[in-house]
Amino acid sequence: MSNGTEDAAQVSSVQAAKAEAAHFISTDVDLQIAGEDDKEMTPLNDAVPSLPFDAVKDLSSKEVCMRCIFRLFGVQVHDFSLSQPSTLRNFLGEQTDSIKQLEDTEPESCSICLGVLQFAYCNDKERSVKKESANDLAETIADLVKKEGYQIDSFSLEVSLPPKISENENMAWSYVKNKYGSKLCFQERSLSNRIYAKEALKSALANPLETLLFCRMSSVSPFRIRLTYTHSKATKTVQNFIERNEGCKRRKIGTENGLDSVKDGSVSTSEANPITQRSSDGLLDNNSSEVYDLPLEKVNEPCRLECLFNRTPVYFGGRYLKYSRNVSQTRWIIDDERMGEASIEEIIVDNILPMCRGDNYKFHAAGREDIDVRMLGSGRPFLVEIQNARQVPSELFVKEIETKINNLENRLIRVKNLKVVGSEGWTLMREGESEKQKQYTALVWISRPLHDEDLQSISSIKEMQILQRTPIRVLHRRSPLEREKIIHWINIEKIAGSSQYFLLHLCTQAGTYIKEFVHGDLGRTNPSVGSILGCRAEILQLDVTEVKMDCFLDE
Repeated sequence: MSNGTEDAAQVSSVQAAKAEAAHFISTDVDLQIAGEDDKEMTPLNDAVPSLPFDAVKDLSSKEVCMRCIFRLFGVQVHDFSLSQPSTLRNFLGEQTDSIKQLEDTEPESCSICLGVLQFAYCNDKERSVKKESANDLAETIADLVKKEGYQIDSFSLEVSLPPKISENENMAWSYVKNKYGSKLCFQERSLSNRIYAKEALKSALANPLETLLFCRMSSVSPFRIRLTYTHSKATKTVQNFIERNEGCKRRKIGTENGLDSVKDGSVSTSEANPITQRSSDGLLDNNSSEVYDLPLEKVNEPCRLECLFNRTPVYFGGRYLKYSRNVSQTRWIIDDERMGEASIEEIIVDNILPMCRGDNYKFHAAGREDIDVRMLGSGRPFLVEIQNARQVPSELFVKEIETKINNLENRLIRVKNLKVVGSEGWTLMREGESEKQKQYTALVWISRPLHDEDLQSISSIKEMQILQRTPIRVLHRRSPLEREKIIHWINIEKIAGSSQYFLLHLCTQAGTYIKEFVHGDLGRTNPSVGSILGCRAEILQLDVTEVKMDCFLDE
């Protein structure tokens, strides 16, 4: 072939390659857009002519696709979508008539990658689909992302392949190494040069997806694209191949009868699986001159592909106040009957989840109050975790959500300082829960008139330790334990015109059962207000007036 013809052929190949835009470069380097520079084809120009054509032809005859042939020899090409033998011929030149035989030998489904690197797959309707290039497959993925309505500024790409593909790769490399290992090109290559199917597919899709989704690929992106390939084909031939190779090695280094001694059914380290055993230069340790067969199974159908998208949870933090004594913190259903008129969880989440278009949610709060207890003061910290959100509202939009909740007609609750927070919001909640103090105001009745000395004895209490057994009212759902808690301080506020009713103001350690601390719970809490005053004491109403935590406070 003349130089002019070679140049024309190479230019044609460059143009075909640039149309695909799949790069073999690491994701932390700026990815180039297809069609930038002819010199990007230099690695392919340099590497392909050095490939042993007889090995290429041999693999092709075993229904191995050109992409797998390239990567088995460690050829890192600018455009890994090269699949047609005609493209390879353009690089190798018209050396022999036999290369023309490769023109029509591209298998329907590759016996190594099972069609993955041919961009073939079965969809969810079990119909076979074959894309022409990485661009086409990337376009299908990008269309699904857009159809779901995801708002993203980056993405990560995860690929899961059937173990059989890795097994096929190992078998093919072992076979070619044994059969063609004496050739110069093999002496210059090592096993580490191989390009594995998973990385090949990710590299082929990276640049087109970046172009189509208008954002960068990043391993730390909160938005993940996961491609899961599965195949029903059994892998029995793999074990047969391993056993044959081990048998050949025993005949070479074993005893006179061709067998090594095996104790307890185990094989010595020197007889390890030749597929995985490597020498210091990274190649398989097998110097046998025997040529083994390559037991790749014919593949009649490609892998099934499932494409899933997921965003790491989006967290909304804030504080809520509860003004009703008939609202539970979370949805409360007993025997198909709702307890209370509403729940804080539902009121808040029903206004956040639709805006984010998430799949699900979790509601977390720094403790809880009973349904008949109000939450006042600066409010109780809470966190809403939205799973797989399609949209992340702006700061302005979050404020609109807060305003909407606070302007609900029934005015059962109020939300303060609502904002989108990172996962550190969860850490703040958990750290604060173990250290927080809570303040209460309780309306208390006692069985006798309140005296001045009662005020003195109660108000003098500071850092008093009490012992509480699990209250009778919650024994059906809580473990029977004894808990030591601290009452930090107590004050009594008289109610004008009443000698047996008063307001009890107190600050306690988180987790203290306040109702039981007042009435004693039949002696299960000791001491109690009743035992200190020496009379019967009952709590009529209770408000939480402060949850002392440095979490989601006013800025």
